[in-house]
Amino acid sequence: QVQLAESGGGLVQPGESLRLSCEGRGFPYFAIGWFRQAPGKEREAISCINSSGDKINYVDSVKGRFTLSRDNARNTAYLQMDNLKPEDTAIYYCAADRDERIDCSFEIYPSDFDYWGRGTQVTVGT
Repeated sequence: QVQLAESGGGLVQPGESLRLSCEGRGFPYFAIGWFRQAPGKEREAISCINSSGDKINYVDSVKGRFTLSRDNARNTAYLQMDNLKPEDTAIYYCAADRDERIDCSFEIYPSDFDYWGRGTQVTVGT
């Protein structure tokens, strides 16, 4: 069983940065995915990192602005978000599942993951 908790969300102005954290028990053996959901929209995949951290993928809309990393010794994954835009406003969720079930080389979907955090709100702009 993996329990996940996101933190680090908040209100920022366009162009500013935030770093989200996803902490979980049973963490080192699991691939981690980050998703976001804006009001009235479907949950969207942002990025994925495998258990060893050597395979990372990003959706085109965040490439070059977001960086996903993990520290297995701390049971934590980090999503560094730079040059934030108003369209990045959403609730951000991390999700986990066993490495053998997730291939971060390809597009990921919410249905691929069994374990979810409760989300953290990111708001960009006034």
